Amino acid sequence: MSRQEYYHDTNRPAANSIAPAAFAAVRDESGRILLVRRIDSGNWELPGGRIEVGESASSAAEREVVEESGIKIRVTRLAGLYSDPGHVMVYPATGEARQQFAVCLHALPVAGEPHPDNHETCDAAWVDPTQLERLPIHPSMRQRITDALTEPDTPHLG
Repeated sequence: MSRQEYYHDTNRPAANSIAPAAFAAVRDESGRILLVRRIDSGNWELPGGRIEVGESASSAAEREVVEESGIKIRVTRLAGLYSDPGHVMVYPATGEARQQFAVCLHALPVAGEPHPDNHETCDAAWVDPTQLERLPIHPSMRQRITDALTEPDTPHLG
């Protein structure tokens, strides 16, 4: 069974861990944003994932983006920091109930063409911001994308 995600659900389990993660808001020269589609939920999101021990947030974002989407990036600056205690992810196989601590970074594409990893992601694409409303996107991720696109020079705290 894949992870279960709770977002401001009064019946959510109490978190028993917190794990830092890094995501990247990558835009191409046409203003499109890079998104990946999760295999487990079918939702689209910014590429990213867990920061490993000994790794910086920007290095983790660069590694995760190329792994999940095939796009090599260069991180440029902070987009936001998200640590909502009402957002809990439960991993039934391990019993972990994780409150995410996510760093979102702006980045530029350096090389590559979008393609999924077929492990965590089933699709990767450059998406025109006008098409975002039509895509299934988790509310917490939609907030990060909106923050990065509408106020790109303001780091967001949430």
